[in-house]
Amino acid sequence: MSINSAMLAGVSGLVANSSAMAVISDNISNVNTIAFKRNRADFSRLVNSQSASTTYNAGGASASTRQLIGAQGSVNSTSLSTDLAVQGNGFFVVTPAAQVANSTPETLFTRVGTFKPNDDGYLVNHAGYALRGWQVDSSGAVIGNSSDINSLTSINVNSIADTASPTTSASITGNLKSSTAVSAAAAAVLTASPGAYNAATNNMASGAVQPDASWQYQVIDSLGGRKNFTVSFLKSGTPNQWYAEVYASPSSNITSGAPLANGQIATGTMAFTPTGAIDTALTTPALIAPFAIGASSAGAPAAGTAKWATSAGLAAQTFGLQIGQSATSTGAITQFDADTALNSTSSDGSPSGDLADLQIDKEGFVIASFNSGLTKKVFKVPLATFVNGDDLQVETAGNYRMTSDSGSPTLKASGASGAGTISGGALEASNVDLAQEFSNMIITQRAYSASSKIITTADEMLDELIRMKR
Repeated sequence: MSINSAMLAGVSGLVANSSAMAVISDNISNVNTIAFKRNRADFSRLVNSQSASTTYNAGGASASTRQLIGAQGSVNSTSLSTDLAVQGNGFFVVTPAAQVANSTPETLFTRVGTFKPNDDGYLVNHAGYALRGWQVDSSGAVIGNSSDINSLTSINVNSIADTASPTTSASITGNLKSSTAVSAAAAAVLTASPGAYNAATNNMASGAVQPDASWQYQVIDSLGGRKNFTVSFLKSGTPNQWYAEVYASPSSNITSGAPLANGQIATGTMAFTPTGAIDTALTTPALIAPFAIGASSAGAPAAGTAKWATSAGLAAQTFGLQIGQSATSTGAITQFDADTALNSTSSDGSPSGDLADLQIDKEGFVIASFNSGLTKKVFKVPLATFVNGDDLQVETAGNYRMTSDSGSPTLKASGASGAGTISGGALEASNVDLAQEFSNMIITQRAYSASSKIITTADEMLDELIRMKR
């Protein structure tokens, strides 16, 4: 009978609106939950078959719940560099912290980016899930198959080590005064007089001859140590020409083969053009070519070569000294009639150091900064995208699991091919709008009350029907 169906329709309204109120309460309670995605109750009409055109069989309504996973929450800056947010499409790939050592850990997806190192060094969010990423080489290129989710590794900051980077190039910028007076030792070279300058026996490296200029620079050795070298100059009796020696300070760092002595790695004459630039044609080639220093473990150096001292335990090393010998030189030694002065020295390479800071840029690169001054890319955080992300299975702690309806995940770099952009030092807020939820709460409460009135009214009608018999 129609009255019974009306009562049942009222009951279905109570059930549907109760469910809707539960959805609203869940949304409101999670208004401050990081990356929470609000739920929505969608009502559907229930239709019963009609037995006759003169009567109506009420069906009522049902409510189904949908989580709006694809809806973006606001991205807010934080003070922690390892906090991460996604602006746009995509999820971080995570695994339970207890499974990081497993060969096939459980794979989940999340937008909760409260990552920080745990006691074991893994980047773990506050819910206890470790962030997974691609390993990269020194140039930032992904190692392995970037499309295989099983190739990801849990990011561990304890595995980030700084290795020494030996010097391969050093540069000097300075000026040698062209009108510098020729010293007695340099003048004696032309006459072969006693006390004449001699790079092998009466040299600047030993201190026997006072140089007109001595400029020092540093190189980083194979173990990350700093080694000092000196370039000394003595004005020659030949115009636009200077005697030059490059030697270690102290000399005990180097073992030289005759005629090199006293820690020397190169000697000769440095010539300048009449316009004050290096004259490479007249300069001793050993002074402008890269210096090759043999390993400490090598045997006695051959004539005119040098090696690191045996006690140093260093690997062989070659480094150039940029002083203006080519168009690409980063340094320049000139000879103008201005005061002799060293303007600057620099060298590449870096000593080893401890991890000082960790940053994650908008491309998803995890960049380690060391107290040695070195920075390098050590991991890259991918984003997993789905054809139908709203049909992911919702798990606890803001995690999601792949379903047949969501499709399989596709790994993409931040900002690439429809993926969102990673923001370091930021978190995504809940996408709950309190004003909308309170409005929905009022509407739902009124609808619930109205459904209850259906039941009471239908009950009164049935009671009236029953009283007809009395």
